[in-house]
Amino acid sequence: MDTINENQFKEIYDYIRNNFGVSLKRDDRRILTNKYNKFLEAIGVDNFKEAYTKVANDTTGEYKRIIADIITVNYTFFMRESQHFSYFKNEVLPYLKDVVKDKDLRIWCAACSSGEEAYTLAMIIEEFFINENLFWDKKILATDISSKVLEKAINGIYTLKDIEALPINWRFNYFNKISENDFAIRKEIKDNVIYRRFNLMEEKFPFKKKFQVIFCRNAMMYFDSVTQKKVLKKFYDNTEKGGYLFVGHSEAINVEGTGYKCVKPAVYRK
Repeated sequence: MDTINENQFKEIYDYIRNNFGVSLKRDDRRILTNKYNKFLEAIGVDNFKEAYTKVANDTTGEYKRIIADIITVNYTFFMRESQHFSYFKNEVLPYLKDVVKDKDLRIWCAACSSGEEAYTLAMIIEEFFINENLFWDKKILATDISSKVLEKAINGIYTLKDIEALPINWRFNYFNKISENDFAIRKEIKDNVIYRRFNLMEEKFPFKKKFQVIFCRNAMMYFDSVTQKKVLKKFYDNTEKGGYLFVGHSEAINVEGTGYKCVKPAVYRK
């Protein structure tokens, strides 16, 4: 397979940063070369010049989708950073129940990966509104840039190991066993999550209504500070007054100048 020289690395670096917001580590050439060669295999060429020409002239967006699938990390699991889910259940949902008069919850799970986070939120909401489910619109928008992980999320099938961190009653109430090792999210939960492919680098977010809650955890850690600030501004503009933004605990997010105020570690409020 082809190798990457310094000029090619810069072209790839700039393309990925400009299109996906991801700032590659310049000292991590081996990993990038591996990802780059996976891309060459995927599009059926064996050299940088031909690959770059195909990408530059692609009007369908297909090569861009392939690159997104290859470069994204997509690491997640059920109940990751469980403190956030406790806060969402015990503080955020009671607040929303009091203030949302039209009973229309608007929650966005950005960078949702393979669906574990979005389905966890859906199960919490289902349990919280157990006696009022018929009266509330509880649909969650879940987006990611990778088509590959969205396909898994939409399928909603997970292994026994995947769901072992969930409460036993959730495993019983919200999953159907389809084999000795595979479990499928039940329809009533699945129907409350709408999956879409979406790139956070879009100049403007196309949403008609603002969200009461946005989860975007462990995605902005791959952005540089300039890109982070632009994305945070777009999140803020699409958050209702009093609404919440959840980010990953390991992310060094600077919200100064955005209008968000920190209410607890990795939780911000407009």
